[in-house]
Amino acid sequence: GGGGGGRKPLDYEELNENVKKVQYAVRGELYLRASELQKEGKKIIFTNVGNPHALGQKPLTFPRQVVALCQAPFLLDDPNVGLIFPADAIARAKHYLAMAPGGLGAYSDSRGIPGIRKEVAEFIERRDGYPSDPELIYLTDGASKGVMQMLNTIIRNERDGILVPVPQYPLYSAAISLFGGSLVPYYLEEEANWGLDFVNLRQTVASARSKGITVRAMVIINPGNPTGQCLSEGNIKELLKFCFHENLVLLADEVYQQNIYQDERPFISARKVLFDMGPPMSREVQLVSFHTVSKGYWGECGQRGGYFEMTNLPPKTVDEIYKVASIALSPNVPGQIFMGLMVNPPKPGDISYLKFSAESKSILESLRRRARLMTDGFNSCRNVVCNFTEGAMYSFPQIRLPPKAIDAAKRAGKAADVFYCLKLLEATGISTVPGSGFGQKEGVFHLRTTILPAEEDMPAIMTSFKKFNDTFMDQYDGYSRM
Repeated sequence: GGGGGGRKPLDYEELNENVKKVQYAVRGELYLRASELQKEGKKIIFTNVGNPHALGQKPLTFPRQVVALCQAPFLLDDPNVGLIFPADAIARAKHYLAMAPGGLGAYSDSRGIPGIRKEVAEFIERRDGYPSDPELIYLTDGASKGVMQMLNTIIRNERDGILVPVPQYPLYSAAISLFGGSLVPYYLEEEANWGLDFVNLRQTVASARSKGITVRAMVIINPGNPTGQCLSEGNIKELLKFCFHENLVLLADEVYQQNIYQDERPFISARKVLFDMGPPMSREVQLVSFHTVSKGYWGECGQRGGYFEMTNLPPKTVDEIYKVASIALSPNVPGQIFMGLMVNPPKPGDISYLKFSAESKSILESLRRRARLMTDGFNSCRNVVCNFTEGAMYSFPQIRLPPKAIDAAKRAGKAADVFYCLKLLEATGISTVPGSGFGQKEGVFHLRTTILPAEEDMPAIMTSFKKFNDTFMDQYDGYSRM
């Protein structure tokens, strides 16, 4: 019957089960506890989300000047505008305003402003050495929106499987749950610096298929999140061959491509490797690549600018994806302009070039030093081992938890790594994400922290971690020293 005692549509029990299945550890139990402690006045160091500006990274000047002028075009009519803004920023603001006839307050094309998509295509061509078609590039509100659009397009029912690297960034498991597909995890090899193990990969696919799952797509995150590795060209080649033979679409999450902290393995895009391989593969393998303004030395995550590029997708499919993008009318326009600026930054000889270049360099060099400080700090701790962060912005140390600690966690009704991270939070104010939020091998425990805290705070943070870890290990592992 109506009203009265029955359950209402938005009562918890009546909700879409796919929504209830979603788990998103980056904002999970630890984050909630950290927020509580912060309200009680404890100083919290939030290293749980790759959120550079929130941890003190300064925005680059030039893009902010350009977007400021685009947001407030009346400044361009002020006779003193040239005293506050450099001439190249003024020229660039006019360049974008000419592409957006209604200004930033008007909807754009659902695929993104054509002129900015052209700038993205030119950036991709410079990067890879192969031309790119702006018609196959869609601008999105951050890379996450693009990933969700693609997964929504690929997943037909719960028998459709998506191969995702484990440990994985939980956007993938969450979105796959939401769209009612099946997550097919493939494990990265920690001992091989989080490399791909193709024997294991083949077994994973065979085993999923034997359970009636149609494996349709494979995700790679390069550089890795949370694992921080950079894939070698050889690895990417083998991966593309694998997708070719197994008939999988490759979803290449390349949002950390600016964040590289070693010189042996520079970033190389899946698209470049694919085209280098030549036909038949370069014409056959379906590939979607993602990028963002949220990471790198830009760190503009609140602006929500991103894109995806489609390679070897049939025109009819591209039209379907356009149709779905149209439901949201338009990606946010300021985010699109940030993307245009990222892919087309000041050039040598421009007035703002030296300042822009000095700012980006100083951020990247500092991140490189912080990656080193953090890895070395973790590796100097008892029962902790950590691979070097080659790229991205995370450290993912393995914590060898003693049996007594695992038992204590069981008694507290918590996963062992959650137990450790909660204790770390209470003792030090350092807010991390337990490895179980990303997936890990049975009986192996990790935590993820960003390498983003200010460089001058890093030694103190590592000292306070070490002190906590020593106390913890003394309490639960009194007699066995490693």
